[in-house]
Amino acid sequence: MSNLNFNDTINDLSNEDVSIRKEAVESLVGITDEEAIEPLIKATTDDNAQVRFKAAEILGSMGEVAVDKLIDEFENAEGKDKRFLAFALKETENKKVIDSFVKSTEDEDFGVRKVAVRALGELQAEDELDFIAKCLDDEDWGVRLAAIQALGDLATEESINLIKDARKAEKDKDFKKSCNKAIKKAQKRQKAKAAGESVAKVIPISTIKEMEKTNLQKAIKEYERYVESKQDKDAPYKRLCILYRKANDYDNEVRVIETAIEVFSDNDKKLEYFTKRLAKLK
Repeated sequence: MSNLNFNDTINDLSNEDVSIRKEAVESLVGITDEEAIEPLIKATTDDNAQVRFKAAEILGSMGEVAVDKLIDEFENAEGKDKRFLAFALKETENKKVIDSFVKSTEDEDFGVRKVAVRALGELQAEDELDFIAKCLDDEDWGVRLAAIQALGDLATEESINLIKDARKAEKDKDFKKSCNKAIKKAQKRQKAKAAGESVAKVIPISTIKEMEKTNLQKAIKEYERYVESKQDKDAPYKRLCILYRKANDYDNEVRVIETAIEVFSDNDKKLEYFTKRLAKLK
């Protein structure tokens, strides 16, 4: 994006016409320019929910570039204005945000509390178990459910016991079902850890392919989860190779290929694609 187009797009984020604001925020998907951070933060309070969500998603995908500014804005925001900043912070998947989310488990806004406790689970904040556990007594059903999911993410004996206690105390059948699901997930994670396997949260490949059309940066991030956990499906490795090739990112393409060769070393059919590609690159 040229400087002229970039400046026009930033200005369009404040346009009175919501359709122009929607178009502007969509065109910023994948941006990593620090100058876009403050306008996007402002857009997380837009009157239109679609603009707010997309702005938060973009900020989250910027990761380290935006995280410090996001933390500062989040801790000085109030009420509903914090909700989409909370989502953006969660999407960064950065350990720096843990302290902010610990404080926010007692925020006056239920939406912020819900995102905060859920994020603590996803970030494996085991040292903050007490704050997560307190959310089991929250007045909001959604916050209590998020706490159950967070405890399932931690997958420790203590967190599983807390889920079991919450299940016993709750009369709502749907809540009990969620507790059962969280316990199963936690036990599966425990087995994987005990076997020395990498535990990563992956979403369906078909969903990531659709994501490529709207948020390429996030799609790459989701494909990388498959590689990180050395999943035995070859599709995410192939898609990553193609995407890195288009971006002329030689080092990352080679890294993905070499990981695939390691994973599929005993599968000649899947291995052939990656060995041929590596030979062309070297």
